[in-house]
Amino acid sequence: MQPVSAGDRTPVILDVDTGIDDAMAIWYALASPRLDVRGITTCFGNGGIEITTRNTLLAVELSGRSVPVYRGAAHPLASGGVETAEAFHGANGLGDADLPAVHSHAAAEPAAEYLASALAEGGITLVATARLTNLALALALYPELARRIPRVVVMGGAAFCPGNVTPVAEANIWGDPEAADLVFQSGIPVTMVGLDVTHQACLTDRHLRPGASDPERAYASLLATATEFYMQAYNPGAPAGDRSCPLHDPLAVAAAEDPTIVATKPYSVRVALQDPLTRGMTVVDARGRAPAPTHPVDVAVGVDAPRFLHEFCRRLGFNNAP
Repeated sequence: MQPVSAGDRTPVILDVDTGIDDAMAIWYALASPRLDVRGITTCFGNGGIEITTRNTLLAVELSGRSVPVYRGAAHPLASGGVETAEAFHGANGLGDADLPAVHSHAAAEPAAEYLASALAEGGITLVATARLTNLALALALYPELARRIPRVVVMGGAAFCPGNVTPVAEANIWGDPEAADLVFQSGIPVTMVGLDVTHQACLTDRHLRPGASDPERAYASLLATATEFYMQAYNPGAPAGDRSCPLHDPLAVAAAEDPTIVATKPYSVRVALQDPLTRGMTVVDARGRAPAPTHPVDVAVGVDAPRFLHEFCRRLGFNNAP
């Protein structure tokens, strides 16, 4: 991928709940020659808001870049309950690795207010790899904001495959379904990068040779430990050599950077809210004679996994094994 001039880079804001794959996504985005990361907002999700904010600040510090971080929502729109993902990310959100001290601090401005003011400038793509609570709060404060956002790339949902929290619901949507439905119905152009494609873009044991000795990657040791934890979480009891793990959040960043990395189709998408059995389900109307959607969502249905994995491994220092 060839570098481009600063004026040609796509301005983005990352909205994260930094666990292992969010950290990977941050490092992938900050190493991009085509993205201009203006800010990063944090949300509860893979851990509580204190953990996800700390991890985000650490990921930025270890990248060697200077990007402002804004602390966001600590709980969903409609309830105070927060379910975290320690089984996949560890108690500290980064695979229970020994973490260095964090020297930076989140900005004083809350994430929702930052999003409202920054996105109101126009032309900034939001890449959301967490619950959509922060954006929903910003839209509630400033409904006219929806007309100023060119695109939101959401890592979330399961269109034509099972969920990963319930039989039908994916974690980011299930964690705050009211927020997700509000965003999908807002009129903002949305690309939904869900489990249909993230489970086709997997890191494998053959890739696990991170460049720990590379002085340009201060995060390499942490990345190696966290990735090993992630591999074990996705393949409990399996011996090293045959394991794989999906790269959910980095793929969403890649789709924002290069929309051709995923194939999409426009569908009407609503989020189930009432029935406990289906709550958090992304209901995609794929009927041949379905009414034209009022607010179509571009649902990712295919991915150029080899191209994505090659670039991911190159940027983060993994082995580019086939």
